[in-house]
Amino acid sequence: MQVGRTKYVFVTGGVASGLGKGITAASLGRLLVARGYRVSMLKFDPYVNVDAGTMNPHQHGEVFVTEDGAETDMDLGHYERFLDTDLGRDNNTTTGRIYGTVIARERRGEYLGGTVQVIPHVTNEIKDEIRRVAEGAGADVLIVEVGGTVGDIESLPFLEAIRQFRHQTGPENCLYVHVSLVPFLPATGELKTKPTQHSVKELRSIGIQPDVIVCRTARPLTPAVREKIALFCDVDPEAVIEALDAETIYEVPLVLEREGLARIACRRLGLPDREPDLERWRWIVRRLKQPTHRVRVALVGKYMGVEDSYVSIVEALRHGGIAADAAVEITKVDSEELEPLTEAELRERLSPFHGILVCPGFGSRGVEGKVRAIRYAREQKVPFFGVCYGMQWAVVEFARHVCGMEGANTTEVDPDTPYPVIDLLPEQKGVVDKGGTMRLGRYPCRIEPGSLAYQAYGTTLVYERHRHRYEVNNALLPRLVERGLRVSGVYPDKGLVEIVELVDHPWFVGTQFHAEYRSRPTSPHPLYRAFVEAALRYAGARPEVAAATERGKGS
Repeated sequence: MQVGRTKYVFVTGGVASGLGKGITAASLGRLLVARGYRVSMLKFDPYVNVDAGTMNPHQHGEVFVTEDGAETDMDLGHYERFLDTDLGRDNNTTTGRIYGTVIARERRGEYLGGTVQVIPHVTNEIKDEIRRVAEGAGADVLIVEVGGTVGDIESLPFLEAIRQFRHQTGPENCLYVHVSLVPFLPATGELKTKPTQHSVKELRSIGIQPDVIVCRTARPLTPAVREKIALFCDVDPEAVIEALDAETIYEVPLVLEREGLARIACRRLGLPDREPDLERWRWIVRRLKQPTHRVRVALVGKYMGVEDSYVSIVEALRHGGIAADAAVEITKVDSEELEPLTEAELRERLSPFHGILVCPGFGSRGVEGKVRAIRYAREQKVPFFGVCYGMQWAVVEFARHVCGMEGANTTEVDPDTPYPVIDLLPEQKGVVDKGGTMRLGRYPCRIEPGSLAYQAYGTTLVYERHRHRYEVNNALLPRLVERGLRVSGVYPDKGLVEIVELVDHPWFVGTQFHAEYRSRPTSPHPLYRAFVEAALRYAGARPEVAAATERGKGS
């Protein structure tokens, strides 16, 4: 369905960070897509970084890479997965990028000698960005998520810009959705509305009156609580939306549909409220909540202090589980903790798992723990999946322990290694800047027929997203291939290694690219699906491990 003029939904958050503004925005997008509307998304991030590329996952969660090579906030991954669409660098804008544009214009003299200020110059640039994204996408509805929490000084220019935007575009074309927290206090046995009241008061103090309040809560809202929030926050009672904690994030669109969020949005924006087609989505949620099988997968990496460090990998594994009708029970294993273990302790730590996935990363911390996990998977024939840096360390492990190349390493960790099986490309050796200078975004990969990769993809040419600087060193590759390393995927333009396998292992695959970025619940990525299926086969061959999984169902 195409409408005459783009409508805009602005999603803000209050009380605390991490309430799920991104999931709420993506869920509303899913509901509008299900009604036949063309929807695009825009995330405003208030930090001064130009993009998320140089940020530590411990601070900000994973960096999500788009088709066009943008390093973006992880919420863009949720947007792509929920809307089943590809986004790009225009769909994520930061304070750093906005100020960079304004300063560049000032240097070019575009402000005609005027005093450049936050208002109007910065806010005008923010509004122009909103319009550019809407026009570029040809969207019926553009959903704009403003990062941070109401009250943060960093987000004030964005909030002022969206306040002005409604004034200039017309209230019939804009909808404000505020996501807040309604906590339950066990001591009093009550849900407390005061945090939400204060959050809305803060929002109203800068001129924004929310049309809808989405209440994150662990307990159902009573009619009295809804009425209280409606009264003190000046919204209709039906616009107080209960967002109970869900078993899976993919259930949230169904929760919000039952609460009437999309119906309210359509009515406020003057859009026909068609019957949504959510049958496929309901099937996905049933598969996730009522699986036939279960498998255990170890996620081995170095960024284990934050839940969101590897969110795309976690979601891609769940998508693989949807395809295989299996619950994928994921245990995060800090690779540093594996380094001091004895062989017996290592076996005890890793033996409960049906599959081992070694995560991407950078730097030297925890890499020898990754090597130990890879060696265990190779020798014990446990299904193995190495992603980017995980693939590179699989090559290092194979070189050291199969090919006898003692001291083999990546020059990222040891520039003086005698066997630099992973090295910089010549054009990368003079690069000094870190941001936006890696091999980023979509590249072709030629698949070798008869390989595990070909079995998964069913085709000889695929396109995948990348985020790395180092590559497998082709000069040392013949020695590795001679001993059983199989190169099953290459970047045809330069002959670079994209996928490696082992000829004597049931399922051992490493990819230089990030397949997880292209996985969706509606279309699980072929390699993640194949990995979960391999783990299921391994579980069937190892009844003692399968039995342990069954015993752990209730844990």
